[in-house]
Amino acid sequence: MSNKPSAISQILYVFILFFIVWYAFTTSLALPEIITGLFVSFILALLSYKMTGAGLGILMPNKLFFIVQYFFVFLIALIKANLDVAKRVIAPSLPINPGIVEFETKLTSEFAKMILANSITLTPGTITVDVIDDKFYVHWIDVETEEPTEAFKIIAEPFEKVLLKIYG
Repeated sequence: MSNKPSAISQILYVFILFFIVWYAFTTSLALPEIITGLFVSFILALLSYKMTGAGLGILMPNKLFFIVQYFFVFLIALIKANLDVAKRVIAPSLPINPGIVEFETKLTSEFAKMILANSITLTPGTITVDVIDDKFYVHWIDVETEEPTEAFKIIAEPFEKVLLKIYG
C-alpha cells in the first residue's frame, strides 16, 4: 500500500491553500470576489497539484503541530544566521571561509526537499546551489567542516528532523 495521497486529496489540499492565499490578498467577503477566488484556486489546483505530493492528510492535527514546530525551528535558525552575518559585516576582521559543502538527506518527497533547500537558502550565510537526487550542494559563508555528516548536522539537521515528521 502506498503512502501517496489520492489525486482528489492532493487537488483539495492545493485548492484550500490557494484559496487561503487568495483570501489573504483580497480580504473581501463580496460574493464576486469569493466566486472568482474559488474558480481561480480550483483551476490552479488542477494545474499544479502534482507538485506538492501532499494531500489533505497534512492538515491532520499532528501534522499541523509539526508545521508550527517547523516555523519556530526556521525562525530560530533565521535569527541565528542573521546575527552571525551581521557580526561579520560589523567586524570585517572576523574570518570567513566560503565554500561549497555536500551532504545527503533522508527526505524522499521532492516537495520536502524543495522546502529544505529553500529554508537553507533563506537563512543568511548559506545558499542551496543544487539538489541532485538525495545530495544537497550548499554554498556556506564560513565552512566549518567539509565532512558531509558534520556539515549536514550544522546546516540542515534541525530542518530535516521536523520535515521527516511532516512528509516522512
